[in-house]
Amino acid sequence: GGVLAAAMEEFSAEQLSDAKAIAGLIEALEKYCTECERTHRYEEAEQCRARLDQLRQHEEHRRREDLRKQQLKERLSVEQAHMQELQEFNEMWDRKSAEYESHAGNLQSTLAERHKREHQAYLDKLRRETEPRTPRWSKDLLNLRKIQETLAKMKKYAEAEKTKVQADKVEAQEHAQWKAKREAKIASMEEQFLHKQQLEMGGLMKRIHGSRVEQKKTRKNELERLLQRYHNVKTQMETQQRIIQQRVEKYPIVAS
Repeated sequence: GGVLAAAMEEFSAEQLSDAKAIAGLIEALEKYCTECERTHRYEEAEQCRARLDQLRQHEEHRRREDLRKQQLKERLSVEQAHMQELQEFNEMWDRKSAEYESHAGNLQSTLAERHKREHQAYLDKLRRETEPRTPRWSKDLLNLRKIQETLAKMKKYAEAEKTKVQADKVEAQEHAQWKAKREAKIASMEEQFLHKQQLEMGGLMKRIHGSRVEQKKTRKNELERLLQRYHNVKTQMETQQRIIQQRVEKYPIVAS
């Protein structure tokens, strides 16, 4: 019939790329070869067999080429999916890391501002309340003031002036001692207060660092799991592709 005539002619490029058409041609040629053999038309049978071999070889080549293209497409698809997943993974973790650093920065600045306010309030309180708030004059000074007043009442102004100069000198010394002692006490208490604040800030920094290390560790572990999953998928696909390739090589269309 028409199929047989077409099979015995040169094949068009369109026919050779149509697997269904080729299968039909091979089937028609096989029947025709059998018919030629049965009716002792061996010359025609030889031509038919040569054409059949040619067609089978072409089909085998096309089948292998199609398989190669398909498998390459599969590998590229797996690779692209992995690259996409890796990109999304990195973007997500970069975002997480940036959010954490912003949060950590806010915690530090909030604590630093609170420390500044509390330090100033504590310093004001120390200035107001640290004892003794006023100098406690010595008996010697108080006596000198009494003598000064007594001399003044007795109209002994020259002696009163002399005593006043002496008393003023003692008072200035005692005031300087009181101030130095009180400032040292305030400074010591302020230092203790600042040390407590430093410990609090140090504790916060330690927690922030610990969480940062933990976050990096989690990211590393999740990346390893992602890469392992990709490796498993790739290995499994390559194994399946090898099995199919071996099957195609073991069972070719070309008759041996």
